[in-house]
Amino acid sequence: MKMATRKDLLKQGAIWGFIVLELAFFSIAGNYLSVTDTAFMDFDNMLLLLKQSAPIGIIALGMTIIMINGNIDLSVGATFALAAIVMLDSMTWPFMQNLGDWAIPLAWGFALLTGVVLGAINGLIVWKTGVDAFIVTLGSMLGFRGLVFMYNGEQPTSHLNWTLVDFAEAQFLGLHTASWFLLGVALILWLVMTKTVHGRNAYAIGNNRDAAVNAGIRVGPHFLLNFMLIGFLAALSAVVFYSESGSVNPNDGMLYELWAITAVVLGGTKLAGGYGSIISTLGGVIAIQLLRKGLGHIGADTETVNLVIGLILIAVLFLDRQLNRKGKEELKI
Repeated sequence: MKMATRKDLLKQGAIWGFIVLELAFFSIAGNYLSVTDTAFMDFDNMLLLLKQSAPIGIIALGMTIIMINGNIDLSVGATFALAAIVMLDSMTWPFMQNLGDWAIPLAWGFALLTGVVLGAINGLIVWKTGVDAFIVTLGSMLGFRGLVFMYNGEQPTSHLNWTLVDFAEAQFLGLHTASWFLLGVALILWLVMTKTVHGRNAYAIGNNRDAAVNAGIRVGPHFLLNFMLIGFLAALSAVVFYSESGSVNPNDGMLYELWAITAVVLGGTKLAGGYGSIISTLGGVIAIQLLRKGLGHIGADTETVNLVIGLILIAVLFLDRQLNRKGKEELKI
């Protein structure tokens, strides 16, 4: 990979500068508008924020690779819900109940396998048909969500296992289990994207797919592997989250794909592919969670939170277009 340019470094650092501005603004505004007595930058509050970032964050990190490839996956929310249902329901199966707590790793395995299989379905269709990933995953989003409702109707699937709860609520060095999963996934994917041939190929394919093919990169299998990866991560997100909650509703995970894409774009990844950063996506996830938590801290309702994040996303996309405009494509302000 070529060395980062000054513009690249500026774009990667922008999200962290935005986070600093958020912290400063909500800390000051909270002194006058806070609906609670807790300081916004309270240490425990920040640790909780990182934990709450994990479900969307783990998915967003996988979405980064998909989008660097020049693709997108709209089915991750439905995959998240179906994997959660498989995990919790499998623990009620007779042979699983006979295993006691040894059923837990098996249930995790069933959930993760579900995510990998659903991701493989998306990847194979994109590879073998050549249909745009947006269309393929839009269809699979509806199809997978249909499977969620077929599995257990409109009833929630519940199974509370206290060993699982203890695991999910455990803390090490002050960080919750979910936070460690988020940071661990970020580290592994950062290494993959910066230190491996697979990562270099992802950027090459996103930059120019035809040139990548001419260079001998097997684009189809590469797509398949990445869709399997994001399916795995959507399922892993479900495993982490529902190990603690123990109950999943059929509508859970809806709009997760949009939140994940928003975090990825806010972190600077191009929708057209070829550019992106795992670490910047992590920043995008934290920035969104800070916005949601900060606006709630000063008394804003959910509609206001969504409006503000939507406007910021539009502004980021417009700025990205301005930074990357060329010749006749230049926009006039």
